[in-house]
Amino acid sequence: MSFQTTAYEGTREEQYHTVLSQLKGLIYDEPNAIANMANASALLNVFLTDINWVGFYIYDGKELVLGPFQGLPACIRIGIGRGVCGTSAEQRRTIRVENVNEFPGHIACDEATKSEIVVPIVKNGELFGVLDIDSPHLSRFDQVDQEFLEQFVEILSAQL
Repeated sequence: MSFQTTAYEGTREEQYHTVLSQLKGLIYDEPNAIANMANASALLNVFLTDINWVGFYIYDGKELVLGPFQGLPACIRIGIGRGVCGTSAEQRRTIRVENVNEFPGHIACDEATKSEIVVPIVKNGELFGVLDIDSPHLSRFDQVDQEFLEQFVEILSAQL
């Protein structure tokens, strides 16, 4: 499948609907999880503004291990319950952090990061990993981002 970037027009919700459609097209009938996560991170990197990192950490049964991403080199391993990613994985819930300096135990892979959102990926009741997105701006992520990124992860997890 070829992919062309599009001008994301309309409301934020309409733009997110376009991205969800693009994701479905990118991962349709592709069984390889790494390939799908690589394309998913690239898609979000093209779509989202004011971010400095987007990618995945994959649960290996003990800890989260760096997976496909877009951005600067990142922390390779994160313990369950550590930092925003590990806490989201442990609690299996999305965590939005308006100011990472106020999150107890935040792991600073990139000193430029000011806010973060992490969405857990759960497949068949089991933790698969997390989607992690960082921004160099305070309070970058809101409820609209959370709702659509959770839908994004739900669509992706069906192909993992």
